[in-house]
Amino acid sequence: MQTYDRETTVDAPLEEVWAFNSRIAGLEAVTPDWMHLRVERVIGPDGDPDPTVLESGSEVALSMRPFGVGPRQHWTSVITAREREDGSAYFRDEMVHGPFDHWEHTHSFFADGDRTRLRDHVAYELPVGGLGDAIAPLSWLGFEAMFRARHRLAKARLE
Repeated sequence: MQTYDRETTVDAPLEEVWAFNSRIAGLEAVTPDWMHLRVERVIGPDGDPDPTVLESGSEVALSMRPFGVGPRQHWTSVITAREREDGSAYFRDEMVHGPFDHWEHTHSFFADGDRTRLRDHVAYELPVGGLGDAIAPLSWLGFEAMFRARHRLAKARLE
């Protein structure tokens, strides 16, 4: 299993950062344009479409076409955990359909005075077995570009 981590401090309080990241509009706002993201469907844990907040059990189906090249990649994730405690919060989404053999993304938020530390941790397995393992170090380049852009867009939106 490979991992990727990125952390950024946002000059905004935890409650504001948590609320922003708890909605599908937050995902859309922090996804760089070059990903050509399309949210296809969002279903809440109760089966209702387009929930206001992405609670544990929510399912998100999207597609993307990085850099506008190749066919659209379809991706479905389920929010498998979501907790808010004093001074911190997190949620985890797991890919149930998509381009990776495994994808588990934990979004963590930590109060730091009037600021918030935002941390992304991704555990993943590339497809194609041993070949995926061999090219895994190259995946870091794509993740770094994507998450650097996401953190920059989050700061621009929230500060």
